Amino acid sequence: MSEEASHPGPPVPQLEHARLKPFEGTFRSTVKLWMGPGDPMVQHGTMVNVFQLGGLYLFQDYTGDPSPGPFPAFLGKGYWGYNTTSRLYEGFWIDNASTTMQLEKGDVDASGKIWTMVSSFQHPGSGQTMSKRSVIRLIDQDHNDMTTYMSGPDGNEFRSMEIDFVRV
Repeated sequence: MSEEASHPGPPVPQLEHARLKPFEGTFRSTVKLWMGPGDPMVQHGTMVNVFQLGGLYLFQDYTGDPSPGPFPAFLGKGYWGYNTTSRLYEGFWIDNASTTMQLEKGDVDASGKIWTMVSSFQHPGSGQTMSKRSVIRLIDQDHNDMTTYMSGPDGNEFRSMEIDFVRV
C-alpha cells in the first residue's frame, strides 16, 4: 500500500477532496422522478451533508418530506469521496426504496464542477443488469443538481431522475 493511500494527510488533503467542500451543509431538494412515460412525480426533501473521517468522506443524510405515492417516507444515506489509489471519485448510496447497495465511480471534468458517475446493478423487478449514469453539477456555493440516466430493456439510456438542491 502506498504512503499516499494509507496516510492521506490532514483533513481535506488534496484538491480532489476539497472539490467536495461546496456540497457540505443543509440543502432543500426538489426531486423529479420518471416512473414511465409522461410527467414526472415531484417530491421534496432535505439533504444534510457533513464530512467525516478527517474530511475524507462526505456523508449524505436525506429525508424526504411526507408525500403520497410509492415513497411516502423516503430516507437515504450515502458517502462520496475520492480514492487516491484509483484516482476516481466513488459513491455509495442506500435508501428505504430498495435493498440495493449502489456503488458508483467517476471523475470530474476540467472545470472541477461537473462529475459523471457510473455504475451497474440488477433491476429489482426483472433481475436484468442495468447501467446508471449520474451527472452532478456544482452550479455555485448554494446550488447543485444531479441528473440520473438508466439503461432501458432495449439498452438505450433514458433520464430517470433530476434533483435540484438549494442551500438552506
